[in-house]
Amino acid sequence: MSDPLKAGAAGGAGGPGMTAAAAFAGMRRVPPVVFKAGCPDCRASFELAASALRLAIGATSRTTFYSFTCPECGSAVRKPAGERVVELLTGGGVRTLRLHSTV
Repeated sequence: MSDPLKAGAAGGAGGPGMTAAAAFAGMRRVPPVVFKAGCPDCRASFELAASALRLAIGATSRTTFYSFTCPECGSAVRKPAGERVVELLTGGGVRTLRLHSTV
């Protein structure tokens, strides 16, 4: 009986001697994820890259939120993040901070 890991690596994609260019040949460039957001201070609407957002996940819904800086007025914005928002932001590559209580 042959080793399945070795059998799969013997030829085809990812085999020995494969170049980096060949390994990535079938991949497509994925456009960056952007999120629609709004500022409660200046009422501007805009799109933000995942890198412009931060997600903090706390022990409760009151301590779970996302934040960003408004590109129009410079205000620091903090909004609550429910389960669906957390899924969308984490899936889109937003950096996440897990908050721990010290009680």
